[in-house]
Formats: sequence, C-alpha cells, structure tokens
Amino acid sequence: MRKQLMIPLALLMLVTAGCGDKQEEKQDLTAEERTGLYQSAIENARDQEMNESVPVITSGEEALASAVFGLIGVTEEDMDAYAVAVSPVNVKAYGIAAILPAEGREAVVVDGLQAFIDRQKSNFQTYLVDQYAIAEKARLENLEDGTVLMVMCEDSDQVFEQIKTAIEAG
Repeated sequence: MRKQLMIPLALLMLVTAGCGDKQEEKQDLTAEERTGLYQSAIENARDQEMNESVPVITSGEEALASAVFGLIGVTEEDMDAYAVAVSPVNVKAYGIAAILPAEGREAVVVDGLQAFIDRQKSNFQTYLVDQYAIAEKARLENLEDGTVLMVMCEDSDQVFEQIKTAIEAG
C-alpha cells in the first residue's frame, strides 16, 4: 500500500520540478538570447514587406541605431536587451520595441517610448488622419518578465498579443 502512494507522489514531485525549471530557464536568458527572442518575435509578427522595409535594430553598431534610439528617447546604456523597429520616415506611424531595461532605467525606457507615441500622435493629428488612428491605438506595457513592449502599427492589438505570447513562451 505504501508503494502505491509513493509512486504518484514521486510523479507529482517530478512534474512540479519540471515546471520550476522552465521558469528558471526563462529568467536565465543571456542578453544575446533575449535580444534574439525579441527579434524573432517581432519578425514573426510582421509580414515580409515590413521585415524588409523597417529592419529590427538589435545592436548599436547598426546603421540606423543612433537615429532610432534618438526617436524613442533611449540610449544603449538604458537597455540590457532590445529589438526595435521604428519607421524613420514621418509618413507612417510605425514602431515596435521590446526592451529589457537596464537596472534602474525602466522609467527612462517607458518615458522615452511614451514620448515617441505622443510625438507620433501630434505629428499625424492634422496631417494624416489614418496614421493618427494607428498612433492613437499604440500599446505600451510592462510584461511580467520585465520586458517593456510597445506596438504601434496596423492591427496593433493582434501584433502585440503575438509578440507578447512569443516572449512569454521564451
């Protein structure tokens, strides 16, 4: 009788231990792994045309990096890991950013992204009404793992959820 009770208890302990390991693995991603996760999540949520026309910035060494960082109001020192795709042309309200802020820099990242959203709204309010509507629906949230996620594009809710799900799945 005692053996019959021990087997289910042992199985339960194994299952519980397995769940804990998955959580630890997500938290133990290196900056490079997290950046890769962010990049693939963004690219998989977009079509090929957007992937070609608005590249995902994952390094300060990339040609558009300093311009994009200026647009979203952050520096590379503000971020431990990131993937950012922002249209540098002022005819389209478009920006997606997944950023793990550096220690103590979350407010800087959130404020910079919110300022970007506010600027886009202001730029398009009387200029291109359809783009204003896109900027108006932009989403900016902190995910449970510390990622700050901003999505401003057509179908922003769907794109946001797709990227969020990919990041949470790790």
